[in-house]
Amino acid sequence: MNGPEIRLSLAPELRFFAVPERRRPWTAVVTDGVSTLGHVVESLGVPLTEVGGLLVNGEETAVSHVPGAGETVEVQPVVRPQRVPGAPLRFLLDVHLGTLARRLRLLGVDAAYESEDIGDPGLAARSAAQRRVLLSRDRGLLRRRELWAGAYVYSDRPDEQLRDVLGRFAPNLAPWTRCTACNGLLEDADKETVREQLRHGTRRTYDVFARCTVCERVYWRGAHHARLEAIVAGAMGEFGDARAALS
Repeated sequence: MNGPEIRLSLAPELRFFAVPERRRPWTAVVTDGVSTLGHVVESLGVPLTEVGGLLVNGEETAVSHVPGAGETVEVQPVVRPQRVPGAPLRFLLDVHLGTLARRLRLLGVDAAYESEDIGDPGLAARSAAQRRVLLSRDRGLLRRRELWAGAYVYSDRPDEQLRDVLGRFAPNLAPWTRCTACNGLLEDADKETVREQLRHGTRRTYDVFARCTVCERVYWRGAHHARLEAIVAGAMGEFGDARAALS
């Protein structure tokens, strides 16, 4: 490009998206004179899902603005907790985030997930059709224009991923109300009604059960309950009242 030159600053939280020479507090960027500011920011590696605001010469500006020579541009991060207007807060996770999806469901968060890769176009179309926030570590996927909303998941560790999503979006938490396998809602189940789905040892040892209203999977407080309880307790202790910040 050999058009107007602008001075651009990425917020510290966004600099890791850019190549090293663009991570300085201010960097000169030569534009083509016709591309929007949103396109310029994305060309530096920053998904617009992570941008909370754009200041041009100190004034809030839309992503559709075409930057002119000598302008200074400040790219701000998303403000947390982030408001997602227009639909109930619910998520769609790509194929690489299965553990995160199960943990969100454990906490009662609506988290759709496909164990088979339906491809970027399919994920973006589902995000738009169902108005779900797409969670991904794929920057290219988050740049697709048909997305309804999206967010980059910054860590590859499930514990940190969960804290990242809960801290960013402050969803309502209702532990033990969703099926971790299919995302359906759970209902209390009488032992006799689920008896045929239980092994003999389980029938003898446990008396309290829940069943998914969609896939009919049966749940009880088995051998893994202590580990799951620790995940729930940690999330509720840190984020249980986070939704109030959006009120």
